[in-house]
Amino acid sequence: MEKNNVTIQGNQWQRLLRGQQGKKVTEEGHGGVKGEEKCKTNLKWKVNWKEWVVDPAEHFYYVWLQVMIFPIIYNWVIIILRTCFTTIAISYLPVWLTLDYLADIMYMVDVVITVHTGYLDQGILIKDVPQLRKRYLRSKRSLLHLVSLLPTDFLYFVFGIQAPLVRINRLLRIPRLNEALDRMETRTSYPNTFRISKLMIYIFVLIHWNACLYFALSSYIGFGSDYWVYPNVTTPEFASMRRQYIYCFWFSAQIFTTVGDTPLPKREEEYLFMIADLLIAVLVFASIVGNVGNVITSLRDRDNVFFPDHELVKAYLRSHHISKELRQRIDSWYQHLHINKKIMRENEILQQLPVHLRTEIAVSVHLPTLSKVTIFQSCEKSLLAELVLKLTPQVFSPGEYVCRKGDVGHEMYIIREGKLAVVADDGVTQFAVLSESNFFGEISILNIKGNKSGNRRTANIRSIGYSDLFSLSKEDLTEVLSEFPAAKRHLEEKGRQILTKMGMLEETGEQVAEEAEKLENKIGRLESKLETLQTILARLMSELESSHRKMQARVEQLEWEVAAMEPQLPAVEEGEREEGKGAGVGWEVGHGREEAEGEADEGLDGKVENQRQGEDGIVTREGGGESAESNNGGLKRMVVGDKCGIKDPDDWEKKKESGRGKNREKRDDRPGKGDGADIVHEDEKEKSGERESDAGREKVEED
Repeated sequence: MEKNNVTIQGNQWQRLLRGQQGKKVTEEGHGGVKGEEKCKTNLKWKVNWKEWVVDPAEHFYYVWLQVMIFPIIYNWVIIILRTCFTTIAISYLPVWLTLDYLADIMYMVDVVITVHTGYLDQGILIKDVPQLRKRYLRSKRSLLHLVSLLPTDFLYFVFGIQAPLVRINRLLRIPRLNEALDRMETRTSYPNTFRISKLMIYIFVLIHWNACLYFALSSYIGFGSDYWVYPNVTTPEFASMRRQYIYCFWFSAQIFTTVGDTPLPKREEEYLFMIADLLIAVLVFASIVGNVGNVITSLRDRDNVFFPDHELVKAYLRSHHISKELRQRIDSWYQHLHINKKIMRENEILQQLPVHLRTEIAVSVHLPTLSKVTIFQSCEKSLLAELVLKLTPQVFSPGEYVCRKGDVGHEMYIIREGKLAVVADDGVTQFAVLSESNFFGEISILNIKGNKSGNRRTANIRSIGYSDLFSLSKEDLTEVLSEFPAAKRHLEEKGRQILTKMGMLEETGEQVAEEAEKLENKIGRLESKLETLQTILARLMSELESSHRKMQARVEQLEWEVAAMEPQLPAVEEGEREEGKGAGVGWEVGHGREEAEGEADEGLDGKVENQRQGEDGIVTREGGGESAESNNGGLKRMVVGDKCGIKDPDDWEKKKESGRGKNREKRDDRPGKGDGADIVHEDEKEKSGERESDAGREKVEED
């Protein structure tokens, strides 16, 4: 290694000199470059500890939890052992110290891993190390970890090396042990066995602690002082360390299990110890009975879910006095299921899983069998994935008929295991033998048109031995094929080929089917066209009604405008006669009124004619409602302008003002008409006419 470092440094100086002097690269330089590349590649493989995050769902975290079980159990067992059995503590002191500090190192590593363990926030794994660190420091685990790692070993200098009780703070890591055991229980394939094992570990630790405390209490009272305490250690029979621990463990187990006769206590300390042990023994006994009962109940529930309840069936058969032969067949069927572990309730077992997981399980279990079926070999994988969820397992006993000739077919069958025979009506003659991956009954559930047998079974199928079949019902297949029309046509074509080979397909069946399909298509097109025409007719009728209402409103408006103009005409004629000019002016006004009335009548006649023409051609024209409305609107504007004799509202105002001025002048010059009553009366008439004309004009603008 030193030589390699020297060569690398020398090559670096050589490259610097070559860069300054422009020399060529030598062989030594090439060797140095290769060495640098190797160093870079090695650096790339190093882990960036600052950004390193552990996913709690990955396998590394699960393995680390299993590793952490050992130091936690070690501290819970050895600390109390060394505290109470001083001989054992002193005899193996180097071993205990080594294991102590190795456990401490593992505790420290566990803290680092816990700090860098991500967590889920709204389903997303948080990998921000500062955020993880902040979350860890705010949690209660950080306080427990800190207390459990306090360097209490310095108290050895105060109490001596024979006082391992100073390390009692290491017992605070028990939550980590519970987490590890829970993870193992969820991952193991035998959860009931694991629960019993976990319960036995807890009971062992409890009996171990009680044995150590019993030995310590015997030492405090005095070995061999009475029959209850541990015998005198000076006796060779009870002097060995192994005998001491085994005797104390046996005594503690005897108390907790309440099995056997224990010596009666003599002193108060002994009585208190026995009372505490008996209370703990009640809890231990209850926990053992409860856990074992739960395990037995779960095993029974599992059997009930996996296999049908035989006891209920037996009770039903006895109550209805079923024949002995049939009962034996049923018992044999149940026995076959239990011996060979045949599961009949797959859908009920996997019902709690989500759909995609159920699909994956069904595909991994049943897809190999379904893909071997020739009728489904060229189908899409998505279709097969849908079909495997619809398969129902069935088991047939020897000699049992799966289907008989002439029965109505409601499902097809796929042979998973076993052999079936195609037999004649006598049940003896065999035409063929069907084995694994064969199928039958597909013709009766495909609804192929032209099938002479309809949905009837065409053969007798009988099980030779115990046969495991998958059944696919007609309703399930129809539901799946409705989403895959191409696969439906493919299966129907294969079914027609099979029927053609069997001579069971009518030749005219296809023609009748095609004609029926064409007729249905024609009827559908006619119905769609009829609906379209009805929609158009309804729209045209609504347009006709709206145009009729608008026409009536326009006629009323014109009548109001004509009525508003009539009071002004007599006053104008009278003023013109008095001055000698009234004839010309009156003639113009009257002529304008006649022209307006004539144009209004012509406009009304034209609208009536247009309405009649629209009613005659309302069925033939489509989409002409908008143009008709626009033309009617233009015609209405022209009629209003012609009747009033004015095309612009400003001109209308100017002419009114000029007419008022002329009338005032004429009234002033007329003799005998100078009083204000007539003027006021005429002004009121003019104002009322102006109001009516303004109201009519506003309504026209609104229309």
